Amino acid sequence: QVQLVESGGGLVQAGDSLRLSCAVSGRTFSGYAMGWFRQALGKEREFVAGIRWNSGTTYYSDSVKGQFTVSREYAKNTVYLEMNSLKPEDTGVYYCAADRYGLGARSSRSYDYWGQGTQVTVSS
Repeated sequence: QVQLVESGGGLVQAGDSLRLSCAVSGRTFSGYAMGWFRQALGKEREFVAGIRWNSGTTYYSDSVKGQFTVSREYAKNTVYLEMNSLKPEDTGVYYCAADRYGLGARSSRSYDYWGQGTQVTVSS
């Protein structure tokens, strides 16, 4: 059974940094693409960043490019999202997701497995 478990969220002040983790288990993720999405209250879920498991190729939404960094660690089967210079508009529930076809898509419909989410709140 595939499991994705996010951690690392919390309440921070504007300008602070946070690192989210997504521990994946249940199968080998070779060939997969892993994505991070977020959803603010009352808004649709939006793509934030992604990484292809094998190559390490990364891709970002325009809104976080240069601010967030996605990475993965083979030995720990974990994907990270490093978030710097956080702003109140970065507030939301952050989800980790896995795309078994490794397409590197930005649509949530392309992702097959999802974590439960972790709350990030940035105060001004």
